[in-house]
Amino acid sequence: MKNVRNLALSAVLGAAALTPVAVHAQTAAPTTYVNAPLAAPVAPAQPKGRCGIFQTCASTKIGLGRGDFMIRLSAVGVLPEDRDSKVWLNGASLNGTRIKTTNQVMPELTFEYFVTDNISLDLIATSTRHEVSAEGGAVGRKLDVGSAWVLPPTVTVAWHFRPHKRLNPYVGVGGTFMWFHNMNASGALGGAVSKLNSGFTGGPSINAGVDYQLVGNWFFNFDVKQMFVRMHAWAENDSESVKIKAHDSLDPTVVSAGIAYRF
Repeated sequence: MKNVRNLALSAVLGAAALTPVAVHAQTAAPTTYVNAPLAAPVAPAQPKGRCGIFQTCASTKIGLGRGDFMIRLSAVGVLPEDRDSKVWLNGASLNGTRIKTTNQVMPELTFEYFVTDNISLDLIATSTRHEVSAEGGAVGRKLDVGSAWVLPPTVTVAWHFRPHKRLNPYVGVGGTFMWFHNMNASGALGGAVSKLNSGFTGGPSINAGVDYQLVGNWFFNFDVKQMFVRMHAWAENDSESVKIKAHDSLDPTVVSAGIAYRF
């Protein structure tokens, strides 16, 4: 019996001796976990929103290229050169008499489409009002002839040197069709000039310019066109007994600057 008691006591003491080791083993594990290196934090995914109309985003296409379509609003200055004039009165030439046409500034709308990365087609639409006068020779210093509105739609094929770049210069060639409308005679020469008219005309044109991407799909444009157009006009009185005929090489230089948006 004594041996049984001794064996039970030994078992109890052995269990008590093992208990701290177990506790230490349980507390050691959390210490090892806490001291382990932490993984780098993962940035939360950003929501995919639409790019603002006045923003340049990762999805914004840089520069211009194939398939782009632009609408441009510009301020345009039309500067007629009046290089060569000839005037006749009832068939007789008035030597030394010249036609002068005033300059004008108006808004201009341009539509442009890129057929390839380098080649684009554009059409300008504007209408400007000009005062017309005659001077020199038998007329004297200056004679007010009248006024006319001019609609000169111009189609241009342009070559762009730096597609898909913010700064993209270009040169182009095209054709201008010039239609004169709302023509009004001044009643000069004591009413001898009461009717003013002009024929439809046209001619070639050349141009050079540059596009610069400002932000997003907005571009700044500067353009200079030289048109080669000859005007044929005539003025007469009500009875058509007095008829003045004029040929004038208008050859206007057209300078424009404006803002364009790409679609």
